[in-house]
Amino acid sequence: MCELFGASSSTPRSLSRWLRPFRLRGGESADNPDGWGIAFWSGGHPNIEKSPEPGWSSTHFLQLSENLASDLVIAHVRKARHPPVPSVENTHPFVHPCCGREWVFAHNGLVSDVAESAPNPSCHPVGETDSEHAFCQILAGIAGTYATDDHQPWLNALNRLADAIATRGKFNFLLSDGRILMAYGHDRLHYLESSDGRGSFALVATEPLADGPWQPFADQELRVYKDGVLLARYSPQGFAQASSELPDKGAA
Repeated sequence: MCELFGASSSTPRSLSRWLRPFRLRGGESADNPDGWGIAFWSGGHPNIEKSPEPGWSSTHFLQLSENLASDLVIAHVRKARHPPVPSVENTHPFVHPCCGREWVFAHNGLVSDVAESAPNPSCHPVGETDSEHAFCQILAGIAGTYATDDHQPWLNALNRLADAIATRGKFNFLLSDGRILMAYGHDRLHYLESSDGRGSFALVATEPLADGPWQPFADQELRVYKDGVLLARYSPQGFAQASSELPDKGAA
C-alpha cells in the first residue's frame, strides 16, 4: 500500500545509499508498481519528478537515486488503490501553494471518504486520489495560523487535522513547506537520526532502508525536522519540544 521516503539534512548530501533500495520497493522487492515520484529542493523551490511507470525499472529514477544531492527530499512509490489505475496526475508527491509557499505532500494508506468533506476553495486537486484531497484539507486547516517565525500554532493545527483524518482509514504522510519536514506515522513509519562530519540528517521511511538504527514511530506520532534536527514531536500522550527554535506551548 504505497511507501514513503523523506530526508532532512543540514547540508545537501547524496542519498543513494537509501534511494537505491527504496527505488526497488517500486515493484521489485515490494508490491508498489504503479508509479514513482520524488521532490527535492534547490533555491527554495521544489523540483518534482514523477512517472506512472514502476520505480524499479525506471531509468530516470535510477539516475536520480544515484546522482541526486539535496538537503530536503520527499519520495513515493505507489500501489494504486483509489483510483486503482496508474496515471501521472495520481502519482505522488503532490504540490500546491499555500501561505506564500509551495507545499509538497505524499501519503501511504487509504482515506477514501475524505473527498466527501467540504472542499477547499483555494486548493483544487489535479488528480482523483484521496491523498490529494486530504492534502488540500490540511492546507485549508493550517492556512489561518501559518507563520514562518512561530511554528507552534499551525503545527498544533496540523497535528489535530492529521489525527482527525486518520480516523477515516490509514494516514501516514510526509509534508514540507520547503523549510521543514513533517512526518506523521499513523501506523507504519520509521525514522533514523544521525550525524557525521558533514552535519546532522534525519531519514523517514515506511520500512527501514539499508543498515542503521531505524526506530518505529509511535502510533499517531508527528515528528518535525529542520536541517536534519528534530524540532518537535506530537503523540497521543502529548507534545514534546525538541529544539529551542520552537516556541513554548504557552508563548504568546
